[in-house]
Amino acid sequence: MEQGVAALSALVGKGGVLVLSGAGISTESGIPDYRGPSGMRRNAQPMTYQTFTRDPVARRRYWARSHLGWRTIARAAPNAGHHAVGRLQRLGLLTGIVTQNVDGLHQAGGADGVVELHGALDRVVCLDCGERSARDELDARLSAANIGYAAVAGGINPDGDVDLTDEQAAGFVVADCRGCGGMLKPDVVFFGESVPTPRVQQCFDLVERSAALVVLGSSLTVMSGRRFVVRAAKLGLPIAIVNQGPTRGDALAAILVDAPLGAVLARVAWDLR
Repeated sequence: MEQGVAALSALVGKGGVLVLSGAGISTESGIPDYRGPSGMRRNAQPMTYQTFTRDPVARRRYWARSHLGWRTIARAAPNAGHHAVGRLQRLGLLTGIVTQNVDGLHQAGGADGVVELHGALDRVVCLDCGERSARDELDARLSAANIGYAAVAGGINPDGDVDLTDEQAAGFVVADCRGCGGMLKPDVVFFGESVPTPRVQQCFDLVERSAALVVLGSSLTVMSGRRFVVRAAKLGLPIAIVNQGPTRGDALAAILVDAPLGAVLARVAWDLR
């Protein structure tokens, strides 16, 4: 590991680095990733856009699970990895930060201008009128509408919801848009939903302007994030991957570090202080 961390520090120290982060950077903050160190997928079944919009029962179940899980996400604190990325940005070594995460922890760790590829859980969007509002406001409305609701949640999932049975979710009351009465959805990209084209292009532009790409805590299983690694490789940019377990980008990487991200990134930030 020491050799990999030294190589990573040398690469980042040259500057012009684009960071692409995934769920693995937030596990030390108590938010699980989609895959464990073995690379095997966890049992969490993500909500799809099609199911959310077409199935009222599934939508109620989702909001019950998400309402309970939001408390964990809202309380989560940035860890050493997030703080290290923020410090590297302040040192002027990064061209940008693109995250696949929806937890807002990069910003809480001191980073600015983060491109949230898949959106953010702290915002809510109306699918009818397009109005966006704060998640805390919806949380207060849901709490008021569900006084006495006392389902016992299972473990938190990577998307910020929790495990509940259909029976536990059956009595939950869902809130609609205050303005038009339309359907509310977290301002995140669900499975089966496309990342907005301008956001994707913004990320490709960052790749084009960068001298290197560093992937942090992503298995690169889905093309949503892996496409930027593929583009960087085609451009001949050096690629470093820090992750616990294998990734689909390993064959393209010049540097691979399989270790906990907090310790690795804190070391890099210390080396470049």
